[in-house]
Amino acid sequence: MKTRHFLLALLAGATLLATAGQAAAQQQRPIRLVVPYAAGGPIDVTARMLAERVKDSLGTVIIDNKPGAGGNIGADIVAKAAPDGLTIGIAATATHVVNPWLYSKIPFNAATDFAPITQMVRVPNVLVMNAETAQRLKINTVADLIRYAKANPAKLNYGSGGNGSAGHLAGELFKKQAGIFALHIPYNGGNPAQLALLSGQVDFNFDNLATAAPNIRSGKLKAIAVTTLQRSSAMPELPPVADTLKGFSIDTWWGLVAPAGTPHDVVVKLNQAFVAALNAPETKTRFATLLAEPVANSPEQFGAFMKSELSKYEAVVKATGARVD
Repeated sequence: MKTRHFLLALLAGATLLATAGQAAAQQQRPIRLVVPYAAGGPIDVTARMLAERVKDSLGTVIIDNKPGAGGNIGADIVAKAAPDGLTIGIAATATHVVNPWLYSKIPFNAATDFAPITQMVRVPNVLVMNAETAQRLKINTVADLIRYAKANPAKLNYGSGGNGSAGHLAGELFKKQAGIFALHIPYNGGNPAQLALLSGQVDFNFDNLATAAPNIRSGKLKAIAVTTLQRSSAMPELPPVADTLKGFSIDTWWGLVAPAGTPHDVVVKLNQAFVAALNAPETKTRFATLLAEPVANSPEQFGAFMKSELSKYEAVVKATGARVD
């Protein structure tokens, strides 16, 4: 009898050890953070910064770059992953609020297939003109630009990195809210569009502040305003377009999401770790070198923000008539 009790106790102990071992193994498995763009870009760089900072609280976070189809391939991988907190991904302006309206078919539902964790970054865009053009036309402010466009119909043009690009959508939203016309000239990428502006082939662009900053500082480009609702800490002297056109806001952002159905407590744990990383002084300093502003918020706040952005970009994309497929 004693032998039987001993064996039962031994078996129970072994079961407990096995269960604990499985839990520990689950806890030690690395988290995969899917970046839907190529390595080396701003989104990839900021993701790697945060992955390094959260390793003490979350363990190893492996960056998995899955570029292609405007970010749709990587986003779809996250949408279809197991909702266990071990696969998370980047949600960006393009993948989660622009592509749903640009593409006739995408393999995921941006509104329902993801569990928001936190926003990460906001990067202001900037309204810029060729400096010589701005001087010749006496344009120094948003109001000056609108006044000139109304007094000289169809004389202005603007460039962008292509149909459906951030610069294109910003330009069309600006035209709509300002009640002006300017001819859109699409280029094959942001760099050719900026070269066209520098050479005077186009009059103005909406460009990423980080990209435009060197030419603004050298005096080749005239910065008129930023497209965020508030001034940017990177160039605090620039007013927002919204000071003239109420509510105008079209910046670049990205954040973190998990697959829909991820348990709430898992999402909360991820949120706490990444928010702490975003609020660290070192993170703010390193992001500042990219002219990027850390944005840490709750899953509920990030979810509400993405819902609002999805609705806004539906109207903007439909107004442009832009399609990718």
